[in-house]
Amino acid sequence: MSDHPQRCGFAALIGAPNAGKSTLLNALVGAKVSIVSRKVQTTRALVRGIALDGDAQIIFVDTPGIFAPKRRLDRAMVTTAWSGAGDADAVALLIDAGRGVDDEVEGILAKLADVRKPKILVINKIDVVKKEKLLELAAAINEKVRFDETFMISALRQHGVEAFRHKLSELMPKGPWLYPEDQISDAPLRSLAAEITREKIFERLHDELPYQITVETEQWKEMPDGSARLEQTIYVTRDAHKKIVIGEQGQMLKSIGMSARKDIAEAAETKIHLFLFVKVRENWIDDPERYREMGLEFPKN
Repeated sequence: MSDHPQRCGFAALIGAPNAGKSTLLNALVGAKVSIVSRKVQTTRALVRGIALDGDAQIIFVDTPGIFAPKRRLDRAMVTTAWSGAGDADAVALLIDAGRGVDDEVEGILAKLADVRKPKILVINKIDVVKKEKLLELAAAINEKVRFDETFMISALRQHGVEAFRHKLSELMPKGPWLYPEDQISDAPLRSLAAEITREKIFERLHDELPYQITVETEQWKEMPDGSARLEQTIYVTRDAHKKIVIGEQGQMLKSIGMSARKDIAEAAETKIHLFLFVKVRENWIDDPERYREMGLEFPKN
């Protein structure tokens, strides 16, 4: 700590699905606070990661990917994403360099022009595109919306991430830190544990299940030896999906559990005993209670 006044604020990461927001958030924080998968719309609610840069505490908000909503859950996710941008002190738009500006990005740019906050353009996955194309893409986007600064990064390889974080720290308003300096997320461990298990499901069953699948941590019990016993339920919408998650002789569920247990133990910094159950919950997508549990506002129309 120095004698300079502390700064603290919120920085929203927005973009189309699979732009790399969750990977970038984890790189900025230096630990897993948001799950990552190849499946679009993996992030559903606002996930906050906390990082320090000099005298600034930056609370990063990883938002759901912004896309053209078709269903109730889609509308809830997109509304949540824009609310995160509207409440932040700075907004960073993440663009997939290989994908460029498509219809979804065009829609985000059109709405972003009305956001009266410092805006930063972040072009991600630069290792897959030639430099000339990157410069052309940056110039084209800045013609559509005026950004305060443009960064070219690789979130996966952490190239350019530190410079981007430092710029955001400069944009944070003066004020006391909201969290202890060793805290990296405001998400309860039981919520992060459920998200980790959902990530492992998507890793193994990417194209076989709809993204409506959800996981809930039903029990987190501290054991006398310092370990923790977790019971989680994986909810699917059809019996056929239940069979896929369990797999032949339970092998798929066992594989998911072994992988999830390892990451949860790392996050919790203790030994984990994980027990997974699979149940069918039909039409949960129309249940307001499920949305509240995910931190989403239930769209009434």
